[in-house]
Amino acid sequence: MIRALIETSLVDWDGKITTVLFFDACNFRCPFCQNWELICSPEQFPVIEWSRIKEKLLKKQGWIDGVVLTGGEPLVNPKEVFELSRKVKTLNLAVKLDTNGAYPKILKKLIDAQLIDYVAMDVKAPLDRRYATAAGSKVNLDAITESITMLMTGCIEYEFRTTCVPGIIDKQNLMQIGTAIKGARRWALQAYVPENAYKEAYRKELPEQYMDQLDGYSTIAKKYVSNVILRGKK
Repeated sequence: MIRALIETSLVDWDGKITTVLFFDACNFRCPFCQNWELICSPEQFPVIEWSRIKEKLLKKQGWIDGVVLTGGEPLVNPKEVFELSRKVKTLNLAVKLDTNGAYPKILKKLIDAQLIDYVAMDVKAPLDRRYATAAGSKVNLDAITESITMLMTGCIEYEFRTTCVPGIIDKQNLMQIGTAIKGARRWALQAYVPENAYKEAYRKELPEQYMDQLDGYSTIAKKYVSNVILRGKK
């Protein structure tokens, strides 16, 4: 279900003005998640029905370019994602999907049906046992790999995103992620915001040199993906 909404965003889809819709479920429990209250206690937030969403989108016609489906993990609720994407498309708006890549078969159906225009997929850690630490739960790494391959060999516009969480991402780990997505169209490295992290251990103040480290991470990432961007760097 949709339980949160940002009417106008300039930062959730590069180069586009969007409305952002938040789903209330996720198959992961990332310790650094910023939206954990929405996932763990969805009943605290009222359900936002399509009628209200449509009303807001119609008021912004000619102003916004598209809608971002995020969460949580939207593909936990595939039926709703398909229905919502179809409805958004009837308003001549583009659709971006934020996903953790755990549901490649559903993702493929969405792409094949041309119901989404852009995919932003998180790659949280190297594709080994460390991924479960980053995801806070068991992970089917074959599914993550399948989603990566699908995006890299397909036609849809996409990006991979890695949040640079201290203790999870370092230079060595970044190189291993880079090897897994080498040649991708775009890799977004995201600055970590600790204040509202799901797990208290991840709410610690960032080291003074953290922002400088991001520049170093960018240099490393560009050895694997030519188009690397930094998000959230002060």
